[in-house]
Amino acid sequence: MRKLLFVAENICLAQVVRLVALAERLDSAEYEVHFACSHFDPVVFASTRFKQWLLPTIDGPRAMQRLARGDRLYDTKTLSGYVEDELKLLQQLKPDLVIGDFRLSLPVSAQVSGVPCATLINAYWSPFALRERFPVPDHPIVRVVGLKVAERYLPEALPKAFSYFAAPMNSLRKRFGLAPLDSLLDVLTAGDFTLFADIPELVPTVPLPAHQRFLGGVNWSPNIPEPEWFQQLRTDRPVVYVTLGSSGALEALPVVLEAIGKLPIQAVLSTAARIELKDVPKNVSVAPYLPGHLAARRADFVITNGGSSTGYQALMEGVPVLGVPSNLDQYLAMTAIERAGAGILVRAGGVQVAQILEAAQRLLTQSTFRARARAVQADFARYDCHQNFREFLRAALPDSGLQEDSAVAE
Repeated sequence: MRKLLFVAENICLAQVVRLVALAERLDSAEYEVHFACSHFDPVVFASTRFKQWLLPTIDGPRAMQRLARGDRLYDTKTLSGYVEDELKLLQQLKPDLVIGDFRLSLPVSAQVSGVPCATLINAYWSPFALRERFPVPDHPIVRVVGLKVAERYLPEALPKAFSYFAAPMNSLRKRFGLAPLDSLLDVLTAGDFTLFADIPELVPTVPLPAHQRFLGGVNWSPNIPEPEWFQQLRTDRPVVYVTLGSSGALEALPVVLEAIGKLPIQAVLSTAARIELKDVPKNVSVAPYLPGHLAARRADFVITNGGSSTGYQALMEGVPVLGVPSNLDQYLAMTAIERAGAGILVRAGGVQVAQILEAAQRLLTQSTFRARARAVQADFARYDCHQNFREFLRAALPDSGLQEDSAVAE
């Protein structure tokens, strides 16, 4: 039996649940699974049997505030503390492989410990991704100079910005005698292996090096029952599933709800337990959490923060997306969805009710969005992330004595 350690940076839910989704589908007769993060939310871990280990993580809400200001999430001191904690755990467990999601220090700790390391990330962060340009996130500079000026000068500023964000990590690597990385993209995808929670049809790349591969979309929903009102939704009105997840811009939510209140629709809203709403439109039903895949399946379209978690979940159900992104990760995911013709991007910064109304009406009345969402659904269906992950493990641990599965995912 091989020992696996999954390590999530628990700033927001997405990084945790993707690893949980992959880990919980592994055969316990083949793998001993350990999971490390800063908090084990019962909604996420209630049905799992992982051996749990606590690792400190920077404060999530403060990290989101730093992102909104365009600040670094980490300094070298923080990353050094991360490495110290990770080294202790790696030395104690001695895993055969460690798999991380947004735990930027982990490739350093793993290399120092002599443990192979795999990094799970979206392909739009890859240096090998094909793109015309990077989108402009809701950085404070946009409010100062305007979006058009920011877009014009972003290509010139971006290499310097990416080097700025990579600097603390390169300082850490120098301390341990490791070669520096060129930019933020290399920091985010560092590791002996890089696994993309994506499909190349949605996020194309140049031919990838042998240590990088697509797994497919990694879907997760909380294992909770539907609220009673969920089965009582009217059949004569469109349904919209709304969630800004654990990292969306909450200041955009009142605007979204005001727009929904003006439409002849019914909405189901998951707050991700981030906010208590005292006053919502009559056509909105609210819950802290919902089984997202079922809510998306029932919906005519989904309103999200634009990120890959709920955005891809909607597309896997063949449902188009209205994305309201704020940080760069959300803009990258939603740009890919919009480019595929399966959704509409509305910037969270300065969002207006009229913008949400216009986008919602287009998604309700123009059948091309649903058709393109179903086409992307068919693309996602060709990739079984769990089968592909098992095949990766057997390739990465070739002396495990395990036999290859007969079924091979495309």
